[in-house]
Amino acid sequence: MRRRKECRFCAEKKNVISPFDAHIGNYMTDKGKILSRRTTGVCARHQRKLTRAIKQARNIGVLPYVTR
Repeated sequence: MRRRKECRFCAEKKNVISPFDAHIGNYMTDKGKILSRRTTGVCARHQRKLTRAIKQARNIGVLPYVTR
């Protein structure tokens, strides 16, 4: 059996995910899609916050919508 992944944000006890965080791009594919919970190992609560932060970063212009 595989060991269940622990949420990185819960381990750090981080409740707020900012759109300006440098590591936010690690949760996206090279094409710009947001990775799923299953792939990243993030809990449901933090996945929702992460998705919201990524979408805000795209609107602000920090992250691209699509890369070619």
